[in-house]
Amino acid sequence: MMVVHMAVASESSPNLARQRTVARLAERITSEEERISAQIEFRGVTKRYGAIAAVKDFSLTVRRGEFLTILGPSGSGKTTALMLLAGFISPSEGDIFIVGNSVSAVPSYRRDQGIVFQNYALFPHLTVRRNLEFPLEMRGVKAPERSKRVDRMLERVHLKDYRERMPSQLSGGQQQRVALARALIADPPILLLDEPLGALDRNLREQMQGEIKSLHKEFGKTTICVTHDQEEALTLSDRIVVMRDGRIEQIDTPEALYDRPVSRFVANFLGEANILDDAGLTVESDGVPPTGTVAMIRPERISITDSATPKRTDAHQRQSVAGTVVEMIYGGPVRKYHVRIGKGVLILREHVSSGQQVFKPGDEVQLGWLKSDLRFVTP
Repeated sequence: MMVVHMAVASESSPNLARQRTVARLAERITSEEERISAQIEFRGVTKRYGAIAAVKDFSLTVRRGEFLTILGPSGSGKTTALMLLAGFISPSEGDIFIVGNSVSAVPSYRRDQGIVFQNYALFPHLTVRRNLEFPLEMRGVKAPERSKRVDRMLERVHLKDYRERMPSQLSGGQQQRVALARALIADPPILLLDEPLGALDRNLREQMQGEIKSLHKEFGKTTICVTHDQEEALTLSDRIVVMRDGRIEQIDTPEALYDRPVSRFVANFLGEANILDDAGLTVESDGVPPTGTVAMIRPERISITDSATPKRTDAHQRQSVAGTVVEMIYGGPVRKYHVRIGKGVLILREHVSSGQQVFKPGDEVQLGWLKSDLRFVTP
């Protein structure tokens, strides 16, 4: 027995050593893959202006080819983060890396990035063609090649017939296209967008969202966009960084951020949120709520019916409460109701359809939602 036991031990030891070696190698490979795929890294970056820190201990990894949006209210630090990456300002602490190389001491004109500003920053004294040629001239591209690139890019952004116009002769959407074309024409690996659609009206903004999404898919540039527009962020992004007071509040995909916000701030900033505790409701949930959280539900997850409507067959999976309509707001494809419940008012939205019952202020109604649609967020 002793001999057999020792033989097994001697055979297992090399196997165990090999397993550990393979595991360490796999960890190194994974780490290397992450390093290679990480095109941009902020490592503990802080930017101070006197005693005020506009960005605090900001750490972020941006993957190659990703469209990442930094979202937040005014003063949250989102534009400061973009200006740090662009090289227009330097960090007070920490460092920024592009493809593994520190760029904190590299001037902006040597970072090989395309930038689109909120006001487009087109040269007013140059034609569309000359605006697009300028970055190519600065890189020493010969005239024949410049002409070819300009023609291709103008064709791509549907402005080939506007090449000799001045920026003042263009609409806002056309100026936006010129700015995007100029940022892309030198083929930089990184594209920075600073509130790119803020100056456009709603319809044109939606049109340009589709154009930007199409350009990103076609050119595959690693793109960092700064905005305070939630709809824009949800539409364009692979991931969204929500900032608050100079710090990152949450990072995730648009779907995860909207459906699973971690805090009341994120829930309210990225759409509308009903905090049920504010209404004094006793919440019915599928499980035990996490400690130190409050219950939240999105307006589109709430149904509204007449107070006399019979109970649904899935009533055991739902919570129902009685309320009184305070206001109905017609918004084209949707109606929004404000309904008084207990000590508060809940907001709900429903898509407009034919034959639908419409409630008016003063109507007694029944609100309901699936218990599984509740989310629990920090206050």
